[in-house]
Amino acid sequence: MKVAIIQFPGTNCELDTAYAFEKIGAKTQIVWHEETDFSADLIVLPGGFAYGDYLRCAAIAKFAPAMKTVLEHIQKGGYVLGICNGFQVLLEMKLLKGAMKHNNSLNFISKIQKLKVISNNNAFLKNFKSNEIIELPIAHGEGNYFIDNDGLKELYDKDMVILKYIENPNGSVDDIAGICDENKKIFGLMPHPERFCENILGSDIGLKMFKGFIS
Repeated sequence: MKVAIIQFPGTNCELDTAYAFEKIGAKTQIVWHEETDFSADLIVLPGGFAYGDYLRCAAIAKFAPAMKTVLEHIQKGGYVLGICNGFQVLLEMKLLKGAMKHNNSLNFISKIQKLKVISNNNAFLKNFKSNEIIELPIAHGEGNYFIDNDGLKELYDKDMVILKYIENPNGSVDDIAGICDENKKIFGLMPHPERFCENILGSDIGLKMFKGFIS
């Protein structure tokens, strides 16, 4: 399996993400944001601060040349995973429903967070049980997911809510921490599975997530 990882100016999780996927046997390529000639089975938009998150998170990243290739990849039915800042990029591009706001506390949050698996009917979380409680690191200042009531109903009606927070740390609507599109090809989450890929760091549960795209 080939994984392309997009690197914007300000991205800081591309090497962690590449390391994690290489641990499960994937071939990885870090793609500079100005490149357009690349292909992969899965494209990852990693964590960080794309273009410094000026204007607002991911507002500039959506215009990067590499995103044209990401859109073509989606049109061909390819998988896309957005982690933290990558999730914000997917929301800015309207590839996932909703928007992101500053945390209710207006403080940056960095800690280990308990989460509940809501839907495992997808490649990303198929190796987990529904309602399983897991832990992953979070690190964000703008992780307060928002969607209106009609949009929230559609998320549940089409099985697009995949992860929720236990003891919501940022004010996200209905405790939502991760969602997917209705075709279950595009995934976004605020927690960082690539930071839990070694037991010496606390857990390797992130590998179990990434293996879902391979097995």
